[in-house]
Amino acid sequence: MLDDRSQPSPPGAAGRDPAQASPRHPAGAERESGINHKPSGRVHAPVRLDAEGTRETIGQVTVPDPVFSCRGVEVYYGSKRAIRDVNIDIGRKQVLALIGPSGCGKSTFLRCLNRMNDTIPGARVKGSIRLEGRDIHDRELDVVQLRARVGMVFQKPNPFPKSIYDNVAYAPRLHGLVRGRADLDDIVCTSLQRAGLWEEVKGRLSQPGTGLSGGQQQRLCIARTIAVEPEVILMDEPCSALDPIATAKVEDLIDELAESYAIVIVTHSMQQAARVSQRTAYFHMGQLIEVGDTDRIFTNPRHRLTEDYITGRFG
Repeated sequence: MLDDRSQPSPPGAAGRDPAQASPRHPAGAERESGINHKPSGRVHAPVRLDAEGTRETIGQVTVPDPVFSCRGVEVYYGSKRAIRDVNIDIGRKQVLALIGPSGCGKSTFLRCLNRMNDTIPGARVKGSIRLEGRDIHDRELDVVQLRARVGMVFQKPNPFPKSIYDNVAYAPRLHGLVRGRADLDDIVCTSLQRAGLWEEVKGRLSQPGTGLSGGQQQRLCIARTIAVEPEVILMDEPCSALDPIATAKVEDLIDELAESYAIVIVTHSMQQAARVSQRTAYFHMGQLIEVGDTDRIFTNPRHRLTEDYITGRFG
């Protein structure tokens, strides 16, 4: 969409000595200012590094009244640091897309938000992650309850080996959210309706969830997630295994769910990020490089690494 690789180079650009003076590139200007003057005339913020090589995040990391507030977040797998010094707020009733090349730390950061990294041997998380003002690593906080409040939809649909009905009913039963069968029936019906699946399965609720198509299974997993009324929904590449028609249905569902929940989605599809999100965060080599309104990130990125990624120069 924004790929300018096919555009002709400006006259004299090929083979130009970087130190050669020109009206747009005065001699030594880039070295002195740190500003990246592009041939297009766009000016990027400099790549700022501290003593450890950490880049300062560009853009507005804070939002008013955030549901999540993350400061100085770092994750280690053994001695290897996977992400470093991530600072970002997650707003209510909006979609935040995490983009970046493979291995940049998107999914690692996502798993921090409901402590899924706790299940990985040797993983350590540093920094502050607060949900509604409370540190999620508080020793008195029940991790099971945290994961009910912060649900997750994985890359590959993973319905339980149970009926469609029991897939959705499982979590409300586990968390004691129902008083009887009538309450449970209502939760199952409402969740499947909100997931856009009710009309397709209402006549076969007793059949195995694993018998559904891939797209239906993913929407069943979304119904299972929202059955306990979470505050935040995490999605780790939820459409990567789906065909375009199933992907479109899930994206429509994300739009609807954003009216009630905060959603954080990891995606390798920049078109998808542009379609479904209101804010976008770009990760590179374990660092949060730039964050801002999705429209601005895709039309006027302020960091050279962000532009290079979204225009397809790498990634």
